[in-house]
Amino acid sequence: MDLEKQPQQPVAPAGPAPAGIRASDADRDRIADILREAMAEGRLTAEEHAERVDLVYRAKTVGELEPLVQDLPAPGGTARQGSPAYGAEGAAGPAENLVAVFSSSTRRGRWRVGGRTNAFALFGSVEIDLTEALFGQRLTVVNATSLFGSVEIKVPENISLRGSGTGIFGNFEVDTLESADPEAPVVVVNGYSVFGNVEAKPKRGKLITNLHRQLRKHLGH
Repeated sequence: MDLEKQPQQPVAPAGPAPAGIRASDADRDRIADILREAMAEGRLTAEEHAERVDLVYRAKTVGELEPLVQDLPAPGGTARQGSPAYGAEGAAGPAENLVAVFSSSTRRGRWRVGGRTNAFALFGSVEIDLTEALFGQRLTVVNATSLFGSVEIKVPENISLRGSGTGIFGNFEVDTLESADPEAPVVVVNGYSVFGNVEAKPKRGKLITNLHRQLRKHLGH
C-alpha cells in the first residue's frame, strides 16, 4: 500500500485559547499569591498591589489574570518563609467575594457559609459574622487581605478557629480556638494586612445549638 497516496487524516480543530478560558477561584488565588509574594519582596508598592488584587477578583477569564503578573517572576519551588497557610486544600466549591474599596461590606445573620470566602478591604471595612451562619461543610477558609482598611471575622464559641497571616505595619490577629467536639466546624483565616487590621475572634455568648444535628442535616446525612 502506497502510504503517500492515502488521504491525510483531518486535523482536529484547536481548542479555545487558554486566555479565553473562564477563570476559576484557584486561578485567582494563584495570581493573588504571586502578587502577595512580590509585594513582600519589594517588587510592588502597596498601592500597586492593591490595584492589581482588585483586578484579580474582578477578572472573568485567564487572559485577564496573566497580564497582572507578566512583569513578575514565577514563584519559586521552595516554601515561603513564615507560617504555612492552613486549609488551602480542604475547601472546595465556589468562593464568595466580599470587596470593600473606600466602602464597607458586611455578611451576617442566617446564611449558608461556603467552603471559601475572599475578603478584600482597601481603605474600607469588611465584617463577616458567622455566629448565626449555617455551615454546609466542616472546613471553612477565609482569605483576608486588608490594605489601609479592616477585616473582622466573628465566630461562635463552640467551633474551632485557626489562622495564619502577616501584619506589615498593621495587625493580623486570630484568637485561636479549639472546640471540645472533634466534629465541630473549623474556620481557618489566612491572609495579611498592610497598614490595616485583620482580626478573627469568637463572639462571647454565641453558640451553635444542636451542633451535630445541624452538621448532618447540611451535609445530607
